[in-house]
Amino acid sequence: MDILICIDDTDNLESPGTGHLAEDLRHEIEALYGAKTERITRHQLYVCDEIPYTSHNSAMCFRAAIVPDSLDDIIRYSQEILVRRSAPGSDPGLCVAVADRIMNRDELVRFGLDATKKVLRKEDAVMLAQRMNVHLSEHGGTGGGIIGALAGVGLRMFGSNGRFKGWFKIDESERNISVDMLCSRFDIQQVRSVEGTRIPGDGMVVLEDKVKTVLIDGMSVLLVKQVNPGVWINIKKDELRKY
Repeated sequence: MDILICIDDTDNLESPGTGHLAEDLRHEIEALYGAKTERITRHQLYVCDEIPYTSHNSAMCFRAAIVPDSLDDIIRYSQEILVRRSAPGSDPGLCVAVADRIMNRDELVRFGLDATKKVLRKEDAVMLAQRMNVHLSEHGGTGGGIIGALAGVGLRMFGSNGRFKGWFKIDESERNISVDMLCSRFDIQQVRSVEGTRIPGDGMVVLEDKVKTVLIDGMSVLLVKQVNPGVWINIKKDELRKY
């Protein structure tokens, strides 16, 4: 059974970010329930004065393959983690969705996309979750994190929004590498230009700065810019902020 787990608004300015808690939750679910998880994606939500957030207003989501009988236990464990480990003053929200039980995928995706550009209400999130047949719960404060948690699941399902959490550790000997070697060496499924062109396997990539992938068409994609014929360079941290 494939599920999506998303958490939002678990931190304050002094605590580790929501991404750290999501990473802990992901590994603990693997260890305790034998789940096979995918990397976490960070989804940037709308930023405005009407929405309380710690620093960036982003939700953290990951996919997991689980034994069906463990679903209820995983939900309870995730709830306990948010109650025990969320920072004081935060407004934690949890969403757990079974991929093939979602009643209307397009409506959930639309909610996620709306959350990137306008203010949404808790009441709308609760009603949508009920219609979609997904778990949605709040665990402290105002519980406003349920909006981002539900939106994050929708955006992960959309498949072309967000950045994968973490950076790849690159040895100096790997700084000049072919696309084929890059994809076999790291969790990178495609290399694409910022214009959307897929770079062939024999294309050469110069890796500079920190190396991070984004979620495009449901894949882990490294975005690059051409510097010479057949030679590409990964885009930098500041350029990744739009994803």
